[in-house]
Amino acid sequence: MKEIVTQQHINGVLWRAADTFRGKIDSSTYKDYILTMLFIKYLSDTYKEHVEEYTKRYDGDERRIERALSRERFILEEHSTFEYLYSKRNDPEIGEIINKALEKIENENTGKLRGVFRNIDFNSEAILGRASERNAMLRSLLEDFNNLSLRPSQIGNEDIVGNAYQYMIGQFASDAGKKGGEFYTPAEVSELLARLIKPEENDRIYDPTCGSGSLLIKVAEQVPSRKVAIYGQERNGATHSLALMNMYLHGIDDAKIEWGDTLANPLHLEDGKLMKFQAIVANPPFSLDKWAMGFAGEGTNDKKFKMEAGLDSHRRFEWGVPPASRGDYAFVQHMLYSLAENGRMATILPHGVLFRGASEGKIRKQMIDMNLLDAVIGLPESLFFGTGIPACIMVFKKDRKRNDVLFIDASGEGHYEKSKNQNQLREQDIEKIVEAYEKRETIDKYAYVASLDEIKENDYNLNIPRYVDIFEEEEPVDMAQVKDNITNIKLELQEVESQMKKYLQELGL
Repeated sequence: MKEIVTQQHINGVLWRAADTFRGKIDSSTYKDYILTMLFIKYLSDTYKEHVEEYTKRYDGDERRIERALSRERFILEEHSTFEYLYSKRNDPEIGEIINKALEKIENENTGKLRGVFRNIDFNSEAILGRASERNAMLRSLLEDFNNLSLRPSQIGNEDIVGNAYQYMIGQFASDAGKKGGEFYTPAEVSELLARLIKPEENDRIYDPTCGSGSLLIKVAEQVPSRKVAIYGQERNGATHSLALMNMYLHGIDDAKIEWGDTLANPLHLEDGKLMKFQAIVANPPFSLDKWAMGFAGEGTNDKKFKMEAGLDSHRRFEWGVPPASRGDYAFVQHMLYSLAENGRMATILPHGVLFRGASEGKIRKQMIDMNLLDAVIGLPESLFFGTGIPACIMVFKKDRKRNDVLFIDASGEGHYEKSKNQNQLREQDIEKIVEAYEKRETIDKYAYVASLDEIKENDYNLNIPRYVDIFEEEEPVDMAQVKDNITNIKLELQEVESQMKKYLQELGL
């Protein structure tokens, strides 16, 4: 009987593999190599086991074996298997050998894996160092993974590999500090967003800044049948590759994840217009500086360039052009313009979007006047990698029948678990927010339903403390008790001074 490989064992092997790179290159970079190697090992072990099964079933009949293998999810040829790479681990050209294997995997599986590895270079001197150092690291990496079996008959549950991938992305994000927030939204926050937008069967689900894809997967998992269409776009090439691998490891083979700048070059289009989605979630970069540079023509001087609404062929900034140094509302407007009728959208943003003036104030006014804003939820501080600042969630809906906005302040003590490096939302905290959102009632010191008229009276300022009063009155001071305490302290002081005097006399001082 084959030994079952546990989640704990896989996670342990992966974390030890990370030791190969620690102290040599940044974890926000070396994650790409470890997670890619995990994907190759998974493809290779699965394929090898199926080859053995078909060889036995068809008694070595190569034509029948080949026909059966052609129906597999992924096809590998011998020189792109992990075993082949491991056999070449001492070769001075090992980096190039791995690159060629990745290219072969892409070419053999063009329908599914086209472009998945194009931004991962195992032979990069700039990232992995000179040949001798690079070869030593890659040899060590292959040896670590050789100790790990990901054969379907041994891992039992296919989710285990997807879970391991998610575990490692989370660990790397924590390790990478500020850069970690660029490719990963903490699982608990992703879970909260997913429950707030409540995806349904046959929904198109979209994340315009999808990072490694974990948030999209959480949303898809809310639909028991998984009958949803997944769309995403990511600007960072290596992170785009991770997102595609992440999808495949979670059994989502038809996700459409594009690589490019969502603001300057949105790639999910229908008949040249922005595609519409029923559910949109996002954790865009907070207050992105120079967000509009993709709209500048070649040779344009960065300092002289000024973004104008007319430069966008999709007319997303007609409500107002966000400040050059803060792209928050650029992403919000892109999402609102991509929202289908009856669509729901939830996005994480810095609190400044709730009250900043100038063009941001105009955009905010337009969204409220059009009755698109459904709720504003304040989150605890230090939930996200690389930043201690508290964030908020803004929930939007198309075709709203209500004339109010729900405010929830979930930032206070007791609404999260404190941790040294990063605070966490517990299951009970998520449940409380979702329940308050669904019930839509005023709850003392936690939630408040504000009419649109009330918001307009506040000059469209959405700062949560204006609506949810969390001020705790201090107990009145008992002056008689204070007087007694002062008297007692004076008596104790006299006694100490008297005792001190005795000691000094005994010492002859």
